[in-house]
Amino acid sequence: MTPRDASDDSRWSDLERPPLNAVALRRGLVREGGLWRDVTVVRSTGSTNSDLVALAGSGKADEGSVLVAEEQTAGRGRLDRQWTAPARSGLFFSVLLRPAEVPVTRWGWLPLLTGVAVATGLSRSAGVDTALKWPNDLLVTIAGEERKAGGILAERAGDDAVVVGVGINVTLRENELPVPQAGSLALAGAVTTDRDPLLRAVLRSLEEWYGRWRAAGGDPTASGLQETYAAGCATLGRVVRAELPGDRSVTGEAVAIDGDGRLVLATGEGVQEPVGAGDIVHLRPA
Repeated sequence: MTPRDASDDSRWSDLERPPLNAVALRRGLVREGGLWRDVTVVRSTGSTNSDLVALAGSGKADEGSVLVAEEQTAGRGRLDRQWTAPARSGLFFSVLLRPAEVPVTRWGWLPLLTGVAVATGLSRSAGVDTALKWPNDLLVTIAGEERKAGGILAERAGDDAVVVGVGINVTLRENELPVPQAGSLALAGAVTTDRDPLLRAVLRSLEEWYGRWRAAGGDPTASGLQETYAAGCATLGRVVRAELPGDRSVTGEAVAIDGDGRLVLATGEGVQEPVGAGDIVHLRPA
């Protein structure tokens, strides 16, 4: 699908959801020596991740390119799940990263790094306590119940790049939630739902964490990433079921995040099993 530029979006279908200001975002985020090279805002597209992967493949996007959509019509989460939300109700964006200094074996930390950056940025700007569900979900608490308000999807773009996509529900109302387990920053009591400062805070936090991780050669311990992720991970300390590829599942207590970013489960058989990919179901509160 061809993206539609948002620069002519002068009429708002919902006055409580004004469009993002691309010029102001570029002015606030693009700077000499910084990570972000360009910020493009489009009115609507199928998937910002798919678009940015294609641009990277054709040589039309550099590291630090940011693509933001006011609406995604074919947004994707892990396991090809659909991600849908009303136009301008959230932050839907992708970034292009080329961590040349980091061994490819450590690139698996990028979704977790992004989760830490998003949670940190939203805590500072929205005043909302967030938690991370391994490997890529952002949780908020609404009326004492944990709900998913965001997700992260990382995809390779050729041999030397990764595109990381982020979706965050900002102003979704209860009657707009796609499933009862979903939530939004507004429903969690955010002090602001102005998406411009929220996006700036998240991207600045991502730049900070990515720079720290890259400077450490991707070492999750030296960069502080492993410790910080574990501290904010709502999955640790819980009994969970990991639904793995090949229709296999493992149930156990989530006890650690290992050096490869995998979730370590202590099973009833006394075995500690690392899980690198799969769907995690929280069975019991910590």
